[in-house]
Amino acid sequence: MSGTDDNAIVHGSGNIFADLGLANPEERELKAKLATKIYGELEDRGWTQSEAAAALGLSQPDVSRLTRGMLRGFSVERLMELLVVLDYRVSIHIEGKDQAAESIQIAGRF
Repeated sequence: MSGTDDNAIVHGSGNIFADLGLANPEERELKAKLATKIYGELEDRGWTQSEAAAALGLSQPDVSRLTRGMLRGFSVERLMELLVVLDYRVSIHIEGKDQAAESIQIAGRF
């Protein structure tokens, strides 16, 4: 038997991108969460990719990439803007170590 246990349970950090050792794991996780919300809304509305592209001001290939989780080329800011277009209110929570928390809500075009 080898010296490693193939059945060992490894607890993750809560961020799959960090667990995989990818660069910028926090940004990747945030982008994935935003894109998932966008995708869910497009599904709920029953839009085709062409309809979503027209509503969001994107090309159909960009909508395809977005819905497949291929987020290179989409900034966090752009994804938040797309949520605003979809009538979501985006809120940013800022909390310093020794400071009171502050929230910023975005409810219009950037």
